[in-house]
Amino acid sequence: MPLFERINLVEFKWTYQEQTSSLVRTFLKRQGISKKLLAKIKFHGGKILVNETEQNVLFSLKAHDIVTVVIPDEEPHETLLADEIPIDIVFEDEHLLVVNKPAGIASIPAQYHPRGTMANRVKAYYVAQNYANQVVHVVTRLDRDTSGLMLFAKHGFAHAKLDQGLQQKQFVKKYQALVSGEVDTLQSHGNIMLPIGRDLSSLLKRQVTETGQKAETEYWLKKRNQECALVDIQLHTGRTHQIRVHFSAIGCSLLGDDLYEGAMDLGIERQALHCYSLTFPHPFSNETIHFELPLADDMATIAEAI
Repeated sequence: MPLFERINLVEFKWTYQEQTSSLVRTFLKRQGISKKLLAKIKFHGGKILVNETEQNVLFSLKAHDIVTVVIPDEEPHETLLADEIPIDIVFEDEHLLVVNKPAGIASIPAQYHPRGTMANRVKAYYVAQNYANQVVHVVTRLDRDTSGLMLFAKHGFAHAKLDQGLQQKQFVKKYQALVSGEVDTLQSHGNIMLPIGRDLSSLLKRQVTETGQKAETEYWLKKRNQECALVDIQLHTGRTHQIRVHFSAIGCSLLGDDLYEGAMDLGIERQALHCYSLTFPHPFSNETIHFELPLADDMATIAEAI
């Protein structure tokens, strides 16, 4: 693996360590720089340097060459409005921003709902900090009524590297949920492996169906009483509404989840789902980083009574 050194937010440096030659283009692709990003570097003020001399992507590298990439600042999306509402920052460095998303807030705007989302709030934070790059890159989304950890990249290269990590299943994302119904059937540890597809009777709803996509949800029972249970959950696939559909299918719908027949009379009126743990390799240092949050207050009150 080539030696990597971070210079600043938009400049990155590697030492080429292979004994056989390689084109700059090939080498940079292995570092996670896409064709789109290469075009941006070429046409929007960036640079590619080899041993401090500007070169193009067809230059042939030899062992110990120093490759430097200068990535131009990103132009902010004028269509993304800024909402000056404080955000709960869990972690931040030059490349990443991790926040605690409250329930009831969408992750990103929709066509007829251009503001009121976490992306709008993060945009306002970037503006207030006067960051050179004010484009909001959402890496991990949560449903509107799911609370917990949400990851943003602070520039396009970090976003590309993090997406690569997601595709390679290097992320471990864990949830806690409160469920009710047939809770006596829950095992101490189980896997729900049921295919999920669209429910044709609804624009939003999904269902377990033989023609659906493969879906796997692993869970651990934390505690239960006669009414409800607290479970830890790890997804091994990423289907829409996967946790909600799977627990509904086994007769243990999430509390407050009226779309999937969840109980609405046990003290919570939103789906009782919280992303409490996130673990992944840092896109540049490759260090494993881990974040963990306590349950959101509304869920914690119910969980403490179990």
